[in-house]
Amino acid sequence: MESWALVTGATAGIGESFTRLLAENGYNIVLVARDLPRLKERALALESSYQISTVVLQADLATDADCLSIENYISNNQIDVLINNAGFGINKAFTASPLDSEQQLLDVLVRTPMRLMHVALPAMKARNKGVIINVSSVAGWIAGGTYSASKSYLTVLSESLHTELSQTNVKICALCPGFTRTEFHQRGRMSMSALPAFMWLNADKLVATAWKEAVAGKAVSVPGAQYKILTFIMRNAPRSWVRKIGMRVRVKQRK
Repeated sequence: MESWALVTGATAGIGESFTRLLAENGYNIVLVARDLPRLKERALALESSYQISTVVLQADLATDADCLSIENYISNNQIDVLINNAGFGINKAFTASPLDSEQQLLDVLVRTPMRLMHVALPAMKARNKGVIINVSSVAGWIAGGTYSASKSYLTVLSESLHTELSQTNVKICALCPGFTRTEFHQRGRMSMSALPAFMWLNADKLVATAWKEAVAGKAVSVPGAQYKILTFIMRNAPRSWVRKIGMRVRVKQRK
């Protein structure tokens, strides 16, 4: 029987890397994103390079209607792998950002992955097989506005589900990368010129690591030695210190 993987935010960055890794591993791919021309381009490239099948689903996951459309697709089709990757950042302080932007971020980063998992997991449990990787962030361990709060939610929920499903063959993993060379920061108009080169991660490498660790049953994947060290510090340092560091990082990213 054919195996299918659904990837949100599938046209660029970490999501695009996941589509290629999964196709290379024999999965047919359901690509979800807003940009229809790029979706079609990526789908054709995957089919040509890996001889797999694809389905293109154009969706703005900040909207209730499009989120529901993906839920319905999952309900009506067997999805063996779910990659919750879609996301964006806001380059303003919480008190200065538009309320609509804050709500959209919450909908894409929290509401959507929660709902897609809630729909996908019963079928995975019934088959006693499946993999879900939630693309979170090391930012979830600092205090950096709605983005950090949203990623903290995603990491904690992933850990909870990992424990809940520990006696099954359904794998749940939170991927918590640091700064990664993608379109993310450019789209958010964030200034990254001060970041040292050694802090940047390669999307293909971190995705390969995350997939290996998720399949092996790891609850949280933190790619890169530099971020493993930083994560240990952030999780064990006094919160007053972590809050200050988080605020400094956010301020430096604003142009």
